Amino acid sequence: MKTVLNDYALNQLFYDARSFNGWHDQNIDKKTLVQLWNLTRMGPTSANSSPMRVVFVITRKNKEKLRPCLIESNVEKAMTASAVAIIGHDMAFAEMLPKLFPHTDAQSWFEGNDELTATTAFRNGTLQGAYLMLAARALGIDCGPMSGFNNDLVDATFFKGTDVKSNFLCCLGHGDSSSLFKRSPRLEFDDACKIV
Repeated sequence: MKTVLNDYALNQLFYDARSFNGWHDQNIDKKTLVQLWNLTRMGPTSANSSPMRVVFVITRKNKEKLRPCLIESNVEKAMTASAVAIIGHDMAFAEMLPKLFPHTDAQSWFEGNDELTATTAFRNGTLQGAYLMLAARALGIDCGPMSGFNNDLVDATFFKGTDVKSNFLCCLGHGDSSSLFKRSPRLEFDDACKIV
């Protein structure tokens, strides 16, 4: 039997965790980003498809390339974060299935089926993006996920020549609590759930 995480861990992952808009000036090093990936990749995906691809934008030069892709209200948030993770999904993920799901010919499920490929890539890439945020919180890194950017321009700038399509951005760093809004309400169980 597995034990329930203690309140400290649950608070860090969920109850006290927030989506930050401002950051303290602290870098995240490559070793930590590798650790973040190694945690993230352990989350389940259908047929172990693992379609998420990530570009961690950390340098000033590359943040400036990202700037014109952002809506105005997201510029400061992204420019001051230690890193901006561009969460994408690889539309050619099935090419990796002989390695990732070797006990059957899963690659053939997607051949010639663009709709299944697109749905699987987007759904599972999004799921992995959520794993990345929980993994970041587990490592003491705050998150600021966001939409509000030009996907086509991001793809042309950061995924050119690949089959990767951007999904969402997630700023990473050590959050400045003074940038937080009051926490918005959440739905109660009975508003969102049924037991049948």
